[in-house]
Amino acid sequence: MKRLLSVVAVLVLAGLTLNLSAQTPATQSQDNTAQQPVNTPSQQQSAQSFEGKITKSGDKFVLKDNATQAAYQLDDQDKAKQFEGKTVKVKATVDPNTNTLHIVDITPSESR
Repeated sequence: MKRLLSVVAVLVLAGLTLNLSAQTPATQSQDNTAQQPVNTPSQQQSAQSFEGKITKSGDKFVLKDNATQAAYQLDDQDKAKQFEGKTVKVKATVDPNTNTLHIVDITPSESR
C-alpha cells in the first residue's frame, strides 16, 4: 500500500512539474509581446511624393494632386500658406483615415 501511494505521489508531482514547465515559455512570450511598442501607421509608412497645386478649401490649405485630382488636407498650414496658388512637390506620409498629408518637405514644382 505504501508503495502504491509513493508511486501515485511521484506521478502527481511529475505531472505538475511538466505542466508548469510547459506554461512558462508561453507566459514569457506573451509578456515579451506585451512589452514591445506598437507602431502606428505613420511610423511604418515611408514618405511618398505628390505633385499638385496648393489651394484653399474653406479656411484650410489643401493639395490638389495633378495625377489623381484628389484633394489632400495638409497638416502644416504654415508651410502650405507660402505656396498658395502654386504648383508644388510634396514629400509626405499619408494618413488614410483622415486623407491628410503629413508634410516632410514641400518645394516649388519645376513643371508649370
